[in-house]
Amino acid sequence: MFSKKHFTIMGLVCAVACPAANAGAEGFAINEWSAEGVAMGGARMFAENDAANIAYNPASITKVQGEAFKQSAVYISPHGKYKAVRKDNGEIEEGKNVVHAGWAPGNYYVKQLNDREWFGIGLYSRFGMISEFERDSIVSSNAFFSRLNGASLTPTYARKFDEKWSAAVGAEVNYAGLELQKKVFIPNSPIVFATQTKGESWALGWNAAANYAFDAKNELGIVYRSKVTHTMDADFKGYGVPGGDHFTTAHGKVTLPDSWAIGYNHKFDDRTRVELNGTYTKWSSYDALNIDFDEPMQIGQGIPGSYSPKNWSNGWRYAIGAEHKLSDKYTIMGGYAYDESSIPFDGADFIVPTGARRTYSLGLQYHDKKQTLALTLGLIDIDGLRIKGHETDAYSEASTHDNYAKVFGISYQRNF
Repeated sequence: MFSKKHFTIMGLVCAVACPAANAGAEGFAINEWSAEGVAMGGARMFAENDAANIAYNPASITKVQGEAFKQSAVYISPHGKYKAVRKDNGEIEEGKNVVHAGWAPGNYYVKQLNDREWFGIGLYSRFGMISEFERDSIVSSNAFFSRLNGASLTPTYARKFDEKWSAAVGAEVNYAGLELQKKVFIPNSPIVFATQTKGESWALGWNAAANYAFDAKNELGIVYRSKVTHTMDADFKGYGVPGGDHFTTAHGKVTLPDSWAIGYNHKFDDRTRVELNGTYTKWSSYDALNIDFDEPMQIGQGIPGSYSPKNWSNGWRYAIGAEHKLSDKYTIMGGYAYDESSIPFDGADFIVPTGARRTYSLGLQYHDKKQTLALTLGLIDIDGLRIKGHETDAYSEASTHDNYAKVFGISYQRNF
């Protein structure tokens, strides 16, 4: 059923998967899974003959004819500034993030088994982020380097029941690699030291989707993606700790939330269509980021771990996208998306220091019988975020502003 060539290609793209910078969607979610998807603001649930449907809407891989392989890469470059009020003297410090661009990869393979059944497999990032600030800044007491590497491998089975109904179910093998670096300020003490926490984990999840076509012009779809909970073993290193550097193992949980997506597709004619999309993510499952040390740090009465309440709220992402065929070979696309902010004042931090987001994007696709090539440009306008200082932070309050991200995407699909 599958040629050796196809498995070789999938193995190579699996080896180069990496996370996007912290600017794609609210929280640490990523939905930049293909250049076409970015071009349509993420409203890409009903694309014809697109292998990336594995990511956007698995039930729509029934729209792929024959066999297709697709590879995509989306470049995201975030920029932002902050103000922070010092606890000790009330002075205001201003600064900006270290520009740490990242890539969101997407790799997909779909094969039509017969008139009713399809199989697909995807490798892409559903969650991930990178943020960095100067190590001698006031905000380094909260976080000066944060990274979540995320990758999802999703084998998928889809079936077309009749001309109206299709559905899909898939497993998710999810990888999470977490690294956090910060400075620790002991209250009412001159003690300051740096820490690094680094660990990785594999966990399982699943997804399901269904499409219903009212007629030749109107279609409705829904996708559910399950929560994935990682129980992570990590290495903790404390540098400059009184009495000597402190190295130990640590344990914690990272919860990647479940979500529902619903989409509507309308074809005006054979050349023009529009999609509406809403995605509800249960960010309330990210209630804390707690890490327990196997060997407590011997400072004062002892520090048994790092505990940080989050208490994020659930939130929606809304998107609209349109595509128009200029000719048999060229299609233009455009999109807009709005992400609600789910991060409260007392649960905010400099790991994810951004608020609500508006995405504007345009794209162009070339296509023939054997291949498609797409290019996308986008801009994410990101609201600021108010951040409450906690006990070990050197600031009493902080805020981010002038946040934005530049986006560039490219996708290539080959049909066999």
